Amino acid sequence: MLALFRKPSEDVSSGSRIDLSLPIESAPYVVMDTELTGLQYRADSIVSIGAMKMTGSRIELNRTFYEVVRPRTELTSKSIVVHEITPSEAAMRPGIETILEGFLRFCEGAVIVGHFISLDLKFLSKEIKKAGFGQLKNPAVDTCMVHDWLLGQGNGFSSNYLGRMESKDLFSLARKFEVPVQGAHNALIDAYITAQIFQRFIVMLKKYGVRTLRDLLRIGKP
Repeated sequence: MLALFRKPSEDVSSGSRIDLSLPIESAPYVVMDTELTGLQYRADSIVSIGAMKMTGSRIELNRTFYEVVRPRTELTSKSIVVHEITPSEAAMRPGIETILEGFLRFCEGAVIVGHFISLDLKFLSKEIKKAGFGQLKNPAVDTCMVHDWLLGQGNGFSSNYLGRMESKDLFSLARKFEVPVQGAHNALIDAYITAQIFQRFIVMLKKYGVRTLRDLLRIGKP
């Protein structure tokens, strides 16, 4: 059984390999994103997963994961416009159950980071359970929640950034923090954008006393 999973009777924190006293600037992260057939948890499914590793604020461009999978539910015209994955392309791909183990090994021992990550984790946890792997126990951080916490820290952050904010979606935050956005709406590209935003946050967070993973999870846990 992978170390990432637990049986339902086990404590979710038992067996974790992540030391929560690690400084945020040296901790292991996996920044991820999914593309979906839609946003309805019961009616939709995953069509692609993209992720990349970070060590502290260093983005490891040579350590990435990206797979398109055959979704369990039908692709809609609305979702195709977003991620540009066509039904014919998806039909030729394996089911998600065949790539889950590789993805979860990729995430082993790391804090999972994402923008509005609770949605990704909800869909991912559903597939993990269906595949019989148990439950995901990696700690997770939502960059949107970290952003909101930073906004509450007074003039040092909010005076520079609050007035420029119109929306909290990923591309709006990218513009706000001057992260370049290029290419189609792709799970790996979106993970890279998120990683660059998170990279900026790590530097900012230290100025406000967020120094360890335990501190980070206190303000950014979804």
